Amino acid sequence: MSSRLFRPAALLAVLILAAACGGSGATQAPSTGAPSTAAPSTASLGAPTTAPTGAGVSGEIFVTGSSTVAPISLALSEDFKALNPNFGYTVEGPGTGDGFALFCGGEADVADASRAIKDTEATECTDAAVEYTELKVAYDGITVMTHPDTPIDCLTTADLYALFGPESDNVANWQDAQTLATDLGSSAQFPDLALQITAPGEESGTYDAFVELGGITATAADRGKEEGVLRLPGPNYTASPNDNVIVEGVEAGAGSLGFVGFAYFEHAGDAVKAIAIDAGEGCIDPTIETIADGTYPLSRPLFIYVNNQKATDNAALAAWVDFYLSDAGIQNVVDAGYVALPADELDATRQAWANR
Repeated sequence: MSSRLFRPAALLAVLILAAACGGSGATQAPSTGAPSTAAPSTASLGAPTTAPTGAGVSGEIFVTGSSTVAPISLALSEDFKALNPNFGYTVEGPGTGDGFALFCGGEADVADASRAIKDTEATECTDAAVEYTELKVAYDGITVMTHPDTPIDCLTTADLYALFGPESDNVANWQDAQTLATDLGSSAQFPDLALQITAPGEESGTYDAFVELGGITATAADRGKEEGVLRLPGPNYTASPNDNVIVEGVEAGAGSLGFVGFAYFEHAGDAVKAIAIDAGEGCIDPTIETIADGTYPLSRPLFIYVNNQKATDNAALAAWVDFYLSDAGIQNVVDAGYVALPADELDATRQAWANR
């Protein structure tokens, strides 16, 4: 396996697909691009595994779902194909929700997911007789970001609700959210700047995780408002499944706001800045270390879901998952800019796959 961190070429394939196709489509992974400066994880990769490299494997697989997880699966597939020239793969990133729809319909071998499967989605899988194995593969930190010229460095969960929550539809300027944020206990002073949000839409697992981890759901419940939703897309909220579009929206100028997975933020460089989050324990910046130890409030696990019957019927799929969970395969988590599982959690994931 070659040594590299975040693969711009692999990422670009996911971004182009999302922009062109929205909820569906497919792309073959391109060649390796130049590495980024993403810091390697200090988390343990676990005890060495005896998972085979799968040399000589032939066959094809189809992976769909989270655009956050897709760079890991793309890089992994590229490595696996280098060992197995007759192996073919398609990886796409339309969003976790859209991915589960295809997966539970029996149309995909693997669903990449930036959140755990919902009960309604699990029921769809059950109704379609799709049995699966859930495999936790990494940790990520949803990174709230703005333009460097925006004079905001930390937001509380109350601030997040005031800016993003279901009561924020008429917020066109940061100061329009001031009264609600203050009523909810915030001491932040919002700038007199037009607010332009670019962020994921409802098809995204990142959207769902942000709503839950950012306190949007809890605050909405306390106030008798609709839970599990953000403000409606409109003039001041552009919803996009394309992480590149989100980053570009935040880069556009002072007053911008959005959120993406940590690796996408790291890849954007100095054109955006991260906003620390205070969930009651002070302002915590998203870093490899704070995501790994769970102190960053918007940390979340990443998963792949594997169709068990397809893994039985398709030796290429089973070998691909074996390689994914090997030391060589799981290194792609770190190379892609995410946080590796602690040793005990990686061992549990490997055991879950062995016991399927």
